[in-house]
Amino acid sequence: MQLFSGIAASPGIALGKLRVVDRRLSVVSEYPIAYNAVASEIERLVRAVEETRVELETLRSRLAETNGEENLLFIEIHQMILADERLVIETTESIRGALINAEGALRRTLLRYREKFARINDPYLSERITDVEMVIERVLLRMAGKTVAPLPDWEEQIIIAAHDFSPADLLQIDRTNVLAIITEIGGQTSHTAILARALDLPAVMGVEGICDFLYDGAVVVVDGVTGAVVVHPDQQTFQAALRRKQQHECEENELLKTAPLPAVTRDGHAMQLRGNVEIPEEGASILRYGGGGVGLYRTEMLFMNRSVMPDEETQFQVYRSMQLAVAPHMLTVRTLDAGGDKLLEGLDHAVEVNPALGMRAIRLSLSMPEEFKKQLRAILRVSSTGPVRIMFPMISGLAELRRAKQLLEESKQELAATGISFDPQVPVGVMIEIPSAVILADLLAREVDFFSVGTNDLIQYTLAIDRSNEQLSHMYHPLHPAVLRSLRRIVQAAHGAGIPACLCGEMAGDPQCLPVLLGLGFDELSMGAGSLLRVKQMLRRCSRERAAVIAEGCFGFSTAADVETYLTAHFNEVTATGDEQ
Repeated sequence: MQLFSGIAASPGIALGKLRVVDRRLSVVSEYPIAYNAVASEIERLVRAVEETRVELETLRSRLAETNGEENLLFIEIHQMILADERLVIETTESIRGALINAEGALRRTLLRYREKFARINDPYLSERITDVEMVIERVLLRMAGKTVAPLPDWEEQIIIAAHDFSPADLLQIDRTNVLAIITEIGGQTSHTAILARALDLPAVMGVEGICDFLYDGAVVVVDGVTGAVVVHPDQQTFQAALRRKQQHECEENELLKTAPLPAVTRDGHAMQLRGNVEIPEEGASILRYGGGGVGLYRTEMLFMNRSVMPDEETQFQVYRSMQLAVAPHMLTVRTLDAGGDKLLEGLDHAVEVNPALGMRAIRLSLSMPEEFKKQLRAILRVSSTGPVRIMFPMISGLAELRRAKQLLEESKQELAATGISFDPQVPVGVMIEIPSAVILADLLAREVDFFSVGTNDLIQYTLAIDRSNEQLSHMYHPLHPAVLRSLRRIVQAAHGAGIPACLCGEMAGDPQCLPVLLGLGFDELSMGAGSLLRVKQMLRRCSRERAAVIAEGCFGFSTAADVETYLTAHFNEVTATGDEQ
């Protein structure tokens, strides 16, 4: 028996026979070349890129026939990466400058990309390196005279282990026979993980070395809840895993019964529960788990891996796909939240000493008004076909907000002048995620239609803690008294102006925090699809009156640890009440 530990990427427990699928090149060699061989090496590179382009287009056409156009954004992302001319330019420069072969030069390009993405302090964006690696692997295979081998058509139920597994692979497998997947690369926010969750396929990722052993045909246990993988389990371990699987499925089935039920407290108070999404494929999961639409649609992915910024039509088509995926529910689109540590290749950035406090989010958008208006016009066009809200990130004061609203009005006028329809009353909100916005919340509330609190950044900026810093991660706490006081002030300012107070950070998806957020008066919570059912279950077990008492009690403590101890006790009491509304 051998135990591996990885990242719990998609929940579920599976037991079955392992099938190892390793389609990588066994070796990517780098070796010196003569100067007169430079042209031929560049030609090999360009030819391989073109062959890969044709390969991806063929794959896209085939998947469109079996999965529909709405499931093809993954392939389009890979096509965009390949179409970025810098991929060829940088690799060509290495061939010429270092006098090395094309494969070695392309590997150096990949290493530079890895370094860039490693500096991104946002898991959703840093995981995009996986897409780059998949594309470059296809090009390397082409240079070796090979292609990505199609997956076998297994006639038995199996569990797949692979170095990587693309979203296209997931869309092509027979999901009645594939019980789970294990990969050596990727993480919880990779596109493959997102799609695996949408397909309810258990997955564990980041399991180093799983493909290097002779495990093909071995019995394996995959725990997508804890991230554990057991190869050759003994009888006791196997039986224990089987019991956990049955228990997990029983719990999930019970939770699913709450999906169609209203999100109301025991005393009848309604609270809107929505989902955080990045791609249209996540929309189905939001609706399946009873979410009332999207409270945060991240648009950054569309701007990455591009040598030029996406045009209005490209953005419209993607936003429209997202709106269709959750129709007829609300779609809340956050405008570009990039810059600083969030890689945006379509622009030339000055290197910033402190990117978290630099040119990013709304500051970046306001610095390039014409590009910003492309995004605003694209969002406005989608508003003509379904309910849409626009949300500006990282607003620090009224000047920024008013300038953003001015550009929005200009965008409306430009659409009206060309006869393009849109909702002229599209709601506009701001993300409250930095201390100045908290202090000015009463003034900001007078000029917007809703607030949405981004607790991830609000906690970071309020406590001056880099949440990615392992030495300080224990101090990053959503229940810190300073954070709770900020949340109370935000809700009071919003309600004082007659607008809803929403929250879309990770705190929203924590059932233990639900009584506090409900008691503080938040009207809407937005979270990952996987958290919706448990948060709704907690909501339906809690009364608003009791939640208000619990929330008020939190302010009697001066440390996060004391608040957590107090809240845990009350959480257990609420959970123990049993029957829901």
